[in-house]
Amino acid sequence: MKRAEPHADPSPDESRYRLMVDAITDYAIYMLDPDGIVTSWNAGARRFKGYEADEIIGQHFSRFYTDADRLADKPAAALETAAREGRFEGEGWRVRKDGSRFWANVVIDPIRAPSGDLLGFAKITRDLTERKLAEETLRSSEQQFRLLVQGVSDYAIYMLDATGHVSNWNAGAERIKGYRPEEIIGHHFSRFYTDEDRAAGMPQRALETAEREGRFEKEALRVRKDGTTFWANVVIDPIRDATGRVIGFAKITRDVTERKATQRALEEAREQLFQAQKLEAIGQLTGGIAHDFNNLLMVVLGSLQLMRKRLPADSALLPLLDNAMQGAQRGASLTKRMLAFARRQDLDPQPTDVAALVAGMNDLLQRSLGTTFTIDTRFPERLSLALTDANQLEAALLNLTVNARDAMPQGGAITITGHEEVVTAGGPLRPGRYVVIAVADNGEGMDAETLARAADPFFTTKGIGKGTGLGLSMVQGLAEQSGGRLLLNSRIGQGTTAEMWFPVAERGAAAAEREAAPEPVADRRHLSVLAVDDDPLVLNNTAALLTDLGHTVLTAESAAEALDILRDKRVDLVLTDHAMPKMTGAQLAAMVNARWPTMPIILATGFAELPPGTGAGLPRLAKPFTQEELARAIAEASPTG
Repeated sequence: MKRAEPHADPSPDESRYRLMVDAITDYAIYMLDPDGIVTSWNAGARRFKGYEADEIIGQHFSRFYTDADRLADKPAAALETAAREGRFEGEGWRVRKDGSRFWANVVIDPIRAPSGDLLGFAKITRDLTERKLAEETLRSSEQQFRLLVQGVSDYAIYMLDATGHVSNWNAGAERIKGYRPEEIIGHHFSRFYTDEDRAAGMPQRALETAEREGRFEKEALRVRKDGTTFWANVVIDPIRDATGRVIGFAKITRDVTERKATQRALEEAREQLFQAQKLEAIGQLTGGIAHDFNNLLMVVLGSLQLMRKRLPADSALLPLLDNAMQGAQRGASLTKRMLAFARRQDLDPQPTDVAALVAGMNDLLQRSLGTTFTIDTRFPERLSLALTDANQLEAALLNLTVNARDAMPQGGAITITGHEEVVTAGGPLRPGRYVVIAVADNGEGMDAETLARAADPFFTTKGIGKGTGLGLSMVQGLAEQSGGRLLLNSRIGQGTTAEMWFPVAERGAAAAEREAAPEPVADRRHLSVLAVDDDPLVLNNTAALLTDLGHTVLTAESAAEALDILRDKRVDLVLTDHAMPKMTGAQLAAMVNARWPTMPIILATGFAELPPGTGAGLPRLAKPFTQEELARAIAEASPTG
């Protein structure tokens, strides 16, 4: 192989140039002859590649390449490119003397004589290993970040360009929104918004807010590919270049539908608890008022009855007294309903002729509705008796017809019908026969949401002061406590039908019960009766009724006083109020039974619902009671002598 002849004596400029090149340590600068043989070697080359000048000059430069590159003939290709195109530049792995590798940026320029003949090549190599490692680290980090983002399935994480078009798409976005990447990339993100939000300009407003304030966050409904909606928590952050110009947006969306549903359920539970507490408070107040009003009605009714017995048969005052007594009896029915609402009055389910009850109420219902409404009643000729509380059923029918009236502001027709249904196993009711009473109107009707809440306590669609929201809940309570149910059917613009289902009371059993029950017979015996009540007015009234019946009366205003009398006096029967301070009537009865086991005791109370085990087996007399009811209770409770 022919080597280049060394120059004879370098000029001063050439010497300075050689000194400069040899002094450079950041670049490997050396010469090759036309065949690629190293002919010079500077300090930078020595530092990068580890060879001393006498070790490498005269050697082919291909030894700096990796085995794979030599097999691919890359050294020769680099020289051919430099000779043909006047320059070669590339990057790749190179090998040091010790066998270690470094990443090199290589520039090869051909050196030609004035005649154009190729004299050799100038080769400059720079060690870019640190930059290469940094790039590899960055690339690896970016790849890991991309894998991380793509692997997230609970969040939709994607990019928008500056105009709001989707530029990438992760697995979470595909799961939550239903679009595959090829279906959505390049499309505007506004398609995730509802029609109303798009019309209101919400998508553009979100991007403007993110750009202006550095962040946008909101919870709202968003639309999936299939058209369904979901509650989304959305965060949008702007992406800026080095100059601060917005070049896109990062968007994170989370499906919070379940959380919203849980939150809504919690709020509904709190509201129900609040309403239950309010209902309980009203029940306590109602029960207390009804109890006190019962005592007042006792005095009024008893006094009116005694006055009527003492007036001559032809007295002009008799009609007035009769009216007063009817009013007091209606007040007594009202207090029973109030106590039932307060859960302090048990229902009194009896076989009830529903058709006859509705016929008897027709005038009352018509007066309650007004002249712009008509009532049409339709009952079959033979309808089984319903097992329910007749007084409460009257109130329920009045509630339902008033509701029907309010649903027809311009007037209309209300239909009350009755029929029988048979329930087999598997339904919400026990198998058996039921009497169904339906109240139907052709009014405004209810949507599904209103219908679902219609029977909730305190729920009402009426204006302030026009409804308590308790009517349907009381009707539902009556039906369920009677062993039936309330069923509502309604559609907007097609009216509402409310059905009360009550178990059938078999006619045979009811008739046998009525036949077996003896007619009340006036008790002609004269007994010594101890009347106990903490209310002096009620006590005096009860004593007057007993005295008028011919009994000897002893009175006590407390249980302790009653026990003292029983120790000192002969008593045939004890008539005691239940709700008394310090010692209730039931507690007094227990002490009397322990001391005088054969003593008859009647428990008088306006509260039919007593604590479990209280007053068990004692005859009860519901307040307010008439003289006839008092006489019947004494006849049934006292022994025949």
